[in-house]
Amino acid sequence: MSRENFNDLHTFLMVADKGSFTRAAAELGVTQSALSHTIRGLEKRVGIRLLTRTTRSLSPTEAGQRLINSLTPCFESIQEGISSLSELRDKPAGSLRISSSSHAADTILIPKLESFLREYPDINVEIDTDNGFSDIVTGRFDAGVRLGEAVAQDMIATRIGPDMRMVAVATPDYFSRYSKPEIPNDLIHHNCIGMRQISQGGLYAWEFENEGRELNVHINGQLTLNNSQQLLKAVLSGMGLAFIPEDMVKNHIAEGRLIQVLKDWCPSFPGFHLYYPNRRQASRAFSLLVDRLRHTN
Repeated sequence: MSRENFNDLHTFLMVADKGSFTRAAAELGVTQSALSHTIRGLEKRVGIRLLTRTTRSLSPTEAGQRLINSLTPCFESIQEGISSLSELRDKPAGSLRISSSSHAADTILIPKLESFLREYPDINVEIDTDNGFSDIVTGRFDAGVRLGEAVAQDMIATRIGPDMRMVAVATPDYFSRYSKPEIPNDLIHHNCIGMRQISQGGLYAWEFENEGRELNVHINGQLTLNNSQQLLKAVLSGMGLAFIPEDMVKNHIAEGRLIQVLKDWCPSFPGFHLYYPNRRQASRAFSLLVDRLRHTN
């Protein structure tokens, strides 16, 4: 295939990624008709249909998906090569995408990025908050943020936050109506606020440990959520007993708005880590970001 057709291949990847001629055309700054003409020309040259089109959806055919799998690493290598040239400039530059939970974004990423972005005005950072933890490779993220124990072994991980602890809390008004649990199994008699695990689909089982004894409790309750900020609002309003990161409620506990129970059953665990695939040559912008986010005692 001749060199001038590389643009057609890039266009095809954009359309497949966006899943829409409309969105791809807007991203590329061309008309939908021109984009459709380009794809038809590419399909004619390779001699096989690459996209399946309906009035409401667009998806790659088997041949199209095979071409995507072959082309994506090539274009990513090209982009990395271009991005690496920024190291020759006086100021580091580039765009970085991070997949993160809303809790990590609120408590770690945004506070640390405030001074980082001010210091490096030519670096752009996009944070995609996804409590289900998307696959950062297929999602084309530069990095993701997870708890240390959840990072896959084939990833490089850098600690960006302190140890964490989950705590069981409720309002004083709640405990005026219900007796305080003495052991985790007492929770089955309480109205507990559940947390849906988006990545796994099931309800989060509250995890406890005391002197080496581990215990997971499948709680019951009237309310189920999938966002930690919503969970905080619900427990503060007295809607039930919640299991929530300690850093989100420590001030409320100190000021008497919430009461912590089962303290002996709530050990600490490794906090948030930035994780990313092995790269032969990371951009200077990415290396600077990793260094800025790195946790120091």
